[in-house]
Amino acid sequence: MGIRERLDSLSRAELTGLVIVVAVTLVGAGLWYLRSLPKPVAIAASSGTAGVASVAAEASASPTGPPLIVDVTGWVRRPGVYEFAQGDRVIDAVERAGGAKPNADLSVLNLAAPLTDGSQVVVPKSGGGVTGATGSGGTGATPGALLNINTASAADFESLSGIGEVLAAAIVDYRTENGPFASVDDLEDVSGIGPATLEEIRDQITV
Repeated sequence: MGIRERLDSLSRAELTGLVIVVAVTLVGAGLWYLRSLPKPVAIAASSGTAGVASVAAEASASPTGPPLIVDVTGWVRRPGVYEFAQGDRVIDAVERAGGAKPNADLSVLNLAAPLTDGSQVVVPKSGGGVTGATGSGGTGATPGALLNINTASAADFESLSGIGEVLAAAIVDYRTENGPFASVDDLEDVSGIGPATLEEIRDQITV
């Protein structure tokens, strides 16, 4: 008797049972095959190696010394006092202050010079007649020369006719909050300076 005739002679229940047996056999064979395949071996770094890497990462991220506090002023977009890390350069100070404004003269600065704590970086305007400075003090005023209102300190302003300690501080505060003056006439925007005061000092100042 052939296989087909044998299958035809089976009842529905016997045929169903046969199908189930065949299916189970095939599934079992498939699982056995999958389990027999080689498995990839995961190689984990040793705790010693991981510890060294972690320490190295922390060492590279940690500062090598106390922070540097530097005053960045002049022809930059956001003049102010900023904190820097040891090893930062003058170019980093200019970029932190928003970058130089159009017509700024960066050629007078040594952009590669390292920053020092308590120093001041002054970015002058091109054609302003003022030399950019990086040092521990302000730019100061040269006797007989016009005072640049964008780089002068409060003490420098006090040397002008009719400008006292309070008004000098107001000028510096206004410049810090609003950026460098575009012209001498902008001093009138400072509270306490009117047309009369400006005319009194006009021949002593410049931008």
